[in-house]
Amino acid sequence: MSTWMLVEDEPDMYEMVLAMYEILGVHGVSFTNGEEALDWIEEVDKGFASDEVPELALLDIRLPGQASGPDVGARLRKSPVLKNAAIVLMTAYRLTPQEEKAIIRKAHADLFLYKPLPNQPQLATMLNDVIARRHSKQRK
Repeated sequence: MSTWMLVEDEPDMYEMVLAMYEILGVHGVSFTNGEEALDWIEEVDKGFASDEVPELALLDIRLPGQASGPDVGARLRKSPVLKNAAIVLMTAYRLTPQEEKAIIRKAHADLFLYKPLPNQPQLATMLNDVIARRHSKQRK
């Protein structure tokens, strides 16, 4: 079973994405703020977390607290265990092209999406494509 990570603070979006993961047969590792996600990454790096390593991280860019989605993405890329996960950022806020590029660069993201997200079949296809591209990069 694949594992995908979710960091999302908006309850309806959180529930919708986790329901999609379940329909797809994907195990979800989920958090409602960046600090929880960063703590989990630390635990994984120390060998304390027993969950499967996620092959995808779907991260809201604006989260409550001190750590944003791009902060979580940047930390994932520094993790010796989690660094190869595909990172997808999402937001409901409209950004300038320069802001988008800066956030993508900070998180080392593979894809940037605006909410509302595409319907479930389209989103699932997009996420699986991002994972496949990330896997092909790793093989090179």
